[in-house]
Amino acid sequence: MEHADVLILGGGLVGSTLALALDAHGITSIVVDPADPAITLAPGFDGRASAIASASGRMFAAIGLGDRLEGLGCPIASIRVSDGLAPGALDFEPDADDGALGVMYENRALRIVLNDAVRAAAGIDMRMQTRATSVDRGAQGVSAVLSDGTRVRASLLIAAEGRNSPTRYAAGIKIARWSYRHNAIITAFDHEHPHENCAFEIFYPAGPFAILPLRDVDGRHRSALVWTVGERDAGGMLKLSDRGFLAEAERGMGGFLGALSNLAPRSTYSLGFHHAARITAERLVLVGDAGHGIHPIAGQGLNLGLRDVATLTEVLVDGKRLGLDPGDPALLARYERWRGFDTLSVAVATDTLNRLFSVPGKTASAVRRFGLSAVQALPPLKARFMAEARGESGELPKLLQGFPA
Repeated sequence: MEHADVLILGGGLVGSTLALALDAHGITSIVVDPADPAITLAPGFDGRASAIASASGRMFAAIGLGDRLEGLGCPIASIRVSDGLAPGALDFEPDADDGALGVMYENRALRIVLNDAVRAAAGIDMRMQTRATSVDRGAQGVSAVLSDGTRVRASLLIAAEGRNSPTRYAAGIKIARWSYRHNAIITAFDHEHPHENCAFEIFYPAGPFAILPLRDVDGRHRSALVWTVGERDAGGMLKLSDRGFLAEAERGMGGFLGALSNLAPRSTYSLGFHHAARITAERLVLVGDAGHGIHPIAGQGLNLGLRDVATLTEVLVDGKRLGLDPGDPALLARYERWRGFDTLSVAVATDTLNRLFSVPGKTASAVRRFGLSAVQALPPLKARFMAEARGESGELPKLLQGFPA
């Protein structure tokens, strides 16, 4: 029977980052994921991209990914928020000394970098195209039988399987869940005018219309799009011709990026909220979407999972220094306390923001524009919002500050 300190179910962006963060501190892991690398790492941009907050970027550098990521992303120098195309926008432009608010990466580029780093890490045993067919958690540890017949053991089970985590269900952990009855349309395109490293969030009654800067490719200006539409409209948006879709997108942004072209593949997913009643159980920890899922209105979903990674790494490293087993109840209780309030706070804030901007009518729109103008005029409040965008609010784990745990 093979053994590691932790068994991670799910080798996506969060699960792989966690394995690398633990490996950087001498904690071994077995990572099990059913995905086929031939598909997840396939050539060609699939239109999906993620904003990595500056704090998350510091963690990537601290665990040895800085050089691998160099030149692959587009810095987010500013964010412009508006209620429709009406006047009264809110601009977040940090001082030059503060650096970018974050960096936009194509998800495929992140997956390739993480995959290469995981394969090179001595303390990570990656098992792709494999599932855990049975898992047993008990006082003495965790054991699992994998789909290839292998039996593995660990001191702690970590579920990084996403929002429909079977491990969470098997553990009997209840979740609060609801649907927003909206879908996000994900894609990317070329545009005539440069984006100047600015991310745009335009709020319409159906939801936010977010234009996110990507790095130029062969001199072509490029941005990603996350377009929230009613769930009944999502199918029709996917069926539009590329030309028709680009025309609708250009109308949605008021044409400020000029003519659009070269549309990437489109995909969609339903938007919903879920939050686990607890994120630990006996020798079990939930990370990322297994424990919480929020509206993409503030682009913090992945960063929230990366904050889980930084926190859990610090907790387990501190426990290792004290000679504690990774599954020690005291360590899991510390993780629960540290992450529980932060994840709930962000979830409630994004849910409230979405509901506020979804109220139809001219009066509601006027109130929102007044609120945006008020924040624009109050530097301390703007600074607080920018700290949230950078992922720098609350009690930051050492990795998010750029230091080893």
